[in-house]
Amino acid sequence: MPWKRIPGTLTRISAGSVTNVWGVNSATNIFRYTGDDKNPWVQIPGSLIDISAAADGTVWGLNVAGEIFRFTWDSRYWTKVSGSLTQISAGSSKNVWGVDAAGKVWRYTGDDNKPWVQIPGTLTEVGAGADGRVWGVNSTGNIYCFTEDQTGDPWVQIPGYLTAISVGTKTNVWAVNKAGNVYTITADEGKCRSQDVDTPLVACGLVDIGAGADGVVWGINSVGNIYRWIRD
Repeated sequence: MPWKRIPGTLTRISAGSVTNVWGVNSATNIFRYTGDDKNPWVQIPGSLIDISAAADGTVWGLNVAGEIFRFTWDSRYWTKVSGSLTQISAGSSKNVWGVDAAGKVWRYTGDDNKPWVQIPGTLTEVGAGADGRVWGVNSTGNIYCFTEDQTGDPWVQIPGYLTAISVGTKTNVWAVNKAGNVYTITADEGKCRSQDVDTPLVACGLVDIGAGADGVVWGINSVGNIYRWIRD
């Protein structure tokens, strides 16, 4: 069985690395993985509906009103960043992306005074990796990979249909479709391409997935059960 059930119930999960896994539950409570599967979660103050954790320790989140927050480790609390989003993804402190209620795509500038620059395109979910790789899906499930090397439209469409996607690095991209099937998608030599995108890696009913830069993968099913991918 490639997935190990971890105690707890969540609605969203994000894994930046094996030591930086965060999630939120249906009551908007925030949890961080302890590294101990017997007592896996410690609650963090705050209230969020979406969260994203990066390999370098960066953590961002959104509340029910779409307000944006970044976790500050020195104070162990949340700093509000101006703007409004419906989904957010942090690959690192320098690679943070999000989408808003209109499907517009935004990238963090690194300057909290003018934090967001709009990127052409329309998505419902975006995944940002530690190495700068960015993937996304739109409202009809079409899959896209971002490339700044291309003139005109920066998004390269990849065959297939997905509902959620997570990027650890360009070689560790994982996703699920509306049937709950799990896929892994690879990029070779910096170019966007798909591998076995029409053949699921496994069918296990996941609705959310989190892939880390070090190869760690976590997922949640439709009733909130939590799973960690166990490699052979």
